[in-house]
Amino acid sequence: MTYTEEQLENIRKMASVYMTITEIASILQLPKEELHQDIMMLESPANIAYFSGKNATKLLLRKQEIELAKVGSPLALENCRAALLDMEDDE
Repeated sequence: MTYTEEQLENIRKMASVYMTITEIASILQLPKEELHQDIMMLESPANIAYFSGKNATKLLLRKQEIELAKVGSPLALENCRAALLDMEDDE
């Protein structure tokens, strides 16, 4: 499917607040199955927009979690440890 720049920006914005693909498709009035396929296709414009938005918020949350871990939050420490292990598994 071909997306307009406005649609791609809306996909990015909605993904940044963790809206599901189904919710995004509904709001933008796009076929859910087609949007899902496009998002799962590596390097497609929809994939780039979706994961860019999602990962931008993920980055902010990880930074916040690290700050909480630095001041001794047990849950933040555990979450940071799990994130580090995930990172190492991916290397």
